[in-house]
Amino acid sequence: MEFEHVTFDLPHGTFHALQGGDPHGQPTVVLHGFPDHPMTAKPFLVELGRRGRHVVAPWLRGYAPSPTAGPFDFASLSGDVIALMDRWSPGRAVELVGHDWGALITYDVCATAPERIERAVTLAIPHPITFLSRPRPAQMRRSWYMGLFQLPGSGWLATARDLALIDRLWRQWSPNLALDPDLRSQLHEDLRASMPAPLKYYRAMLRPSMLGATRRLARPITVPMLQLHGADDGCFLPPQVDDRRRFAAPHALQVVPGVGHFLHIEAPEAIAERIAEWADQRITPFFPVHTSMGDRATPLVRPALPGVF
Repeated sequence: MEFEHVTFDLPHGTFHALQGGDPHGQPTVVLHGFPDHPMTAKPFLVELGRRGRHVVAPWLRGYAPSPTAGPFDFASLSGDVIALMDRWSPGRAVELVGHDWGALITYDVCATAPERIERAVTLAIPHPITFLSRPRPAQMRRSWYMGLFQLPGSGWLATARDLALIDRLWRQWSPNLALDPDLRSQLHEDLRASMPAPLKYYRAMLRPSMLGATRRLARPITVPMLQLHGADDGCFLPPQVDDRRRFAAPHALQVVPGVGHFLHIEAPEAIAERIAEWADQRITPFFPVHTSMGDRATPLVRPALPGVF
């Protein structure tokens, strides 16, 4: 299945993206995270296309070849995605899939423009308010890099010794993943052209504009949502609290064994199949949650229905 490199002229500039899949299928927007870009997820995009989706995966603001200028607050990042959806799929709500920072943007887009989203999937990141309100020592140890990126000169550190820090994060966050050398080289090239912009996402988290996003996200999400987490994630621990009150639409949480933070890159077919199955079955009140690559088990978190908390 072919994917083409396309561009979109949006208010913030010209954004680049991969596009492919079934042109008559469900419009699906896939948002990458840090330190990443769409090319590493191409097998996952292909698997979504094979399951009846028309897919677009943009390079986010701050990631070359898309504009690298800020600001990088949630309203600006979400605004880019909403503008892309309005340009690419003006007459039909989209399925929104986000990983890492793409997942954080997904939560905010669902809070900002729920009418534009048919359903949403977040990969590797819990609800932001759940994460901020229930910090755990084990999670704080995993989040050391967020503090590092606040420091002057951290952009130089990120690119030093052929992006050794970036490679270290990939190894720690997905211990069982060995990125293809050609994909790693492409990623390095884009990240070199982008730095220090991707680090400014983390700096923006500590600025007053974050308060606006916090207020938006404090309201229950009214978009059907699936949360997927890798059991071996070295970056974010799966949530261990019942936060159903944050979801006012059908919702499910699945923890996938044998994969880490970049779960959609490690197991593209399995993750795409989980998404497709959930999309097909989400109208069933209490469908089973997967806890292995092929077996069913009891739900880890009961799907939340409107008005049930």
